[in-house]
Amino acid sequence: MTSTLREVEPDPTVVSPNSAVRRRIFTPFGGISGVVVLAMAFITLGPLIAVAWRALAGGGDEGNIVTDVTSIQELPQVLLNTLVLVIAAGAASLLIGGALAWLSVRTDAGMGLFSDAMPMVPYLLPPIAGAVAWTMLLSPGAGFINAWLRDFVGIFGVEMSDGPFNIYSWFGLILVMTIYQVPYAFLLISAGLRNMDSTLEEQSRVSGVGLGGTFFRVTLPALTPSIAGAALLVTWSGLALYSVPAVIGTGANIKVLTVLIVEQLTTYTPSRTGAAVGLSLIMVALIGVVWFIQSVALRRGRFASISGKARAATPLRLGRWRGVARVCMIGYAVVTTGLPVLALVLVTLNGYWTPNLKWADFSLDPFFDTVLGSSRAAESLQNSLGLGLVGATIGITAAAVIALFVARLPVRLGRVIDGALKLPPTMSHIVLAVGFVLLFAGPPFRLSGTVVILLLAYIALYFPQGSVAADGAVVQIGKDLPEASAVSGASESTTFRKIYLPLMLPGLIAGWTLLFVRIVGDLTASAILAGPGNPVVGRQILEIYQNGSFAQLAALATALTIVTTVLVIIAMLVQKRTSRWSSSTSTVITTTN
Repeated sequence: MTSTLREVEPDPTVVSPNSAVRRRIFTPFGGISGVVVLAMAFITLGPLIAVAWRALAGGGDEGNIVTDVTSIQELPQVLLNTLVLVIAAGAASLLIGGALAWLSVRTDAGMGLFSDAMPMVPYLLPPIAGAVAWTMLLSPGAGFINAWLRDFVGIFGVEMSDGPFNIYSWFGLILVMTIYQVPYAFLLISAGLRNMDSTLEEQSRVSGVGLGGTFFRVTLPALTPSIAGAALLVTWSGLALYSVPAVIGTGANIKVLTVLIVEQLTTYTPSRTGAAVGLSLIMVALIGVVWFIQSVALRRGRFASISGKARAATPLRLGRWRGVARVCMIGYAVVTTGLPVLALVLVTLNGYWTPNLKWADFSLDPFFDTVLGSSRAAESLQNSLGLGLVGATIGITAAAVIALFVARLPVRLGRVIDGALKLPPTMSHIVLAVGFVLLFAGPPFRLSGTVVILLLAYIALYFPQGSVAADGAVVQIGKDLPEASAVSGASESTTFRKIYLPLMLPGLIAGWTLLFVRIVGDLTASAILAGPGNPVVGRQILEIYQNGSFAQLAALATALTIVTTVLVIIAMLVQKRTSRWSSSTSTVITTTN
């Protein structure tokens, strides 16, 4: 019995994987995305390379990073303090932010715009102003809350010389850090809840599964992309935030990694750039671990994505618990937002910080003298708001383009590009700001003292936060709607305009809000890059804080809070409208030209 071999002709209708990848990459969108990737790589990797090159080429001990780092005797304790602070504040912020998002979006306890904007308001204060406000409230001696409590218990014959609370402690540090982390968790998780298909939850409840079972079996797995993104963001911000540990941690004798890095650059002559870079590499390693966990969760996790039959969720009725939930939400707003703002307003109107207030001495003159009477303050406020609007728009647009581009690439290649763009900005903002000086201040760019160098720095530093929001928005879309659009013959631009854009908008608006707030309140990069020709609020507040004028600091922070609150409320209203648009768009199965 014989057998013959014959050549099998390839089926022209079958597209090889490599060919499919090439078709996805070599398109007009792929070309534009490639340019965006290269531009972002230049402004994120370039400053890091400049700092590393200067440190390694400096010669002597300055170039020996390992020696500089290992010579820091307090490093083990600093690393332990950093881990405790990041883990404690991060876990607390995810729990609080997730609970507030669920109450606001999924239940009838939501109070419209108030509950949507409330968790975000504390972050409208620059972190250094917020930290100072909490010292005004809980300082053992002159803190307003402590003074009011001492006066109250004094009615019953209890005498107290100071306290009972002390902001300069682990409790105070974790409290303020958590308040500044909650907005990240709330915005991303609330956007995920709005985009999530609610039919699975309703089917679970109809099948007899209780509220708790539905939450753990359906809601929580469906929110995996949003929760993973929020966890990555709170870790990033927790490791990079300098203002709160510098003000409260220093008073409590609790030093963390960011403070140690700044010390290497500001307290030594010459600056220990090598040690700062080495310490920042430790920070990058910590971020890399969290990023890898997030990446695995997004790619391997089993979660529901937006499908063709998604529709808006029916709010869950809490019954008698509705009032309790609303009281808790209002109480959170009062404690985290009302009290710090009240402290700043009292100090502004009084003209100086003292717990012994005299209402007859209150006046608006200190506020107007600082905000309007000082041309420097007015110019810095105008520059910061302009940079926030432009920088947040450019940053979130670039993040959306790159997120869509990476989703089309093979897993390993996409992970490399994604990580290369996200990891450099997770280093200390002080170190990267030095890199911007080395790379852009001199020839051939000569951008020193200009608004452009600040704009580039802000986009580079805060790009990861917008990128995480864009990643979560892309992942939750799923594949069925874009594939249906392609099968129906729609062009790439039509698919983007009618499928991706409306479904991504809620998450992108959340990311834009984060970028805007961080840019207008930036302190660390502004301290190095801002000069006489480009003043910004962060640098101005730093100068005022160093001069010890709490009244001027409170006045400028109050003005910034008022303006940014209005803009964030507008962004929240737009996000709510686009969420309804997203829900109606997700009912489309196919797209026609």
